[in-house]
Amino acid sequence: MLYRENGQFKTSYRADQQVFPILQDRVFIVLLLAFAVVGVPLLASDYLFRAILIPFLIFSLAAVGVNILVGYCGQISLGSGAFMAVGAYGAYNFFARVPNMPLIPALILGGLCATAFGILFGLPSLRVRGLYLAVATLAAQFFADWMFLRIKWFTLDTPSGSVAVSNLQVFGLPIESAVSKYLFCLVVLALVALMAKNLVRGAIGREWMAIRDMDVAAAVIGIRPMYAKLSAFAVSSFIIGLAGALWAFIYLGAWEPSAFSVDYSFRLLFMVIIGGLGSIMGSFFGAAFIVVLPIALNQFLPLLAGLFGIEISTAGIAHAELMIFGGLIVWFLIVEPHGLARLWSTAKQKLRLWPFPY
Repeated sequence: MLYRENGQFKTSYRADQQVFPILQDRVFIVLLLAFAVVGVPLLASDYLFRAILIPFLIFSLAAVGVNILVGYCGQISLGSGAFMAVGAYGAYNFFARVPNMPLIPALILGGLCATAFGILFGLPSLRVRGLYLAVATLAAQFFADWMFLRIKWFTLDTPSGSVAVSNLQVFGLPIESAVSKYLFCLVVLALVALMAKNLVRGAIGREWMAIRDMDVAAAVIGIRPMYAKLSAFAVSSFIIGLAGALWAFIYLGAWEPSAFSVDYSFRLLFMVIIGGLGSIMGSFFGAAFIVVLPIALNQFLPLLAGLFGIEISTAGIAHAELMIFGGLIVWFLIVEPHGLARLWSTAKQKLRLWPFPY
């Protein structure tokens, strides 16, 4: 009864094409953002910010970028970790080399560096697809690992290869506490997610989806495959590079080349698959699943073992966590291969018709 559209009439095309056409959705999003901005800083602890909320926001941002490339354009990529690394080191070099460089322009320039890197390694998508494209993008990961480890210019000639940032400010306000870091990441994520949602709803998003569904038919009706694929790589790489810069500047503070390993590429791909391909909302669901579940298992397994009188070591908990986590991913992909976003849309559709049969 609360999710009906009775009495909600659209009198223009603009009203019909809203991001949230149903009034209840708009109210829910406004309340959710208000709670995220006001309620969470009042209720959450410092541990919750640093261990869950900030990683969730940054991974959600990166998952949005991966979903644009993989979910909307259908170009499989295993180089997301490399794009994050390029964004982080690009932002660091601008921040450290340019006197009095503000934080926000440094992050944007780091994202632009990742855009150029993504377009370069997106060129093979014009000739190959599927598994071959995945291998080609995986080469970007290995190249980035070698480049930032061996070329000392990127790390300002530090012997160990590790770099650090400090005294971060935005419009004169320090970004040092956990709350300020959380709010900054939340604002960036909200703006980028809104931009991405409008992109995929527009003409360029329809071109990406046409290339994903059948690139030959898309070319026949006048869509340029080169422009569509490279634009998807460019937008995706920019968002992922921005997320990498946030991960380095806001979450890590100090990092080394191994901080952006191939593990991040697989993790982001799992987020998109579990959350739902071709869904901005699915990126948030997938990030929550990947970030929250391991921590929940780490807290729950010792309690469960204690109930049965079993003593389990820290190493045993870590191994059990990995096995359960992997098993849940496989089980979930079998039960709901379209991701958590499909469950969300199905539940909404049932609510729109309840209590009548679906």
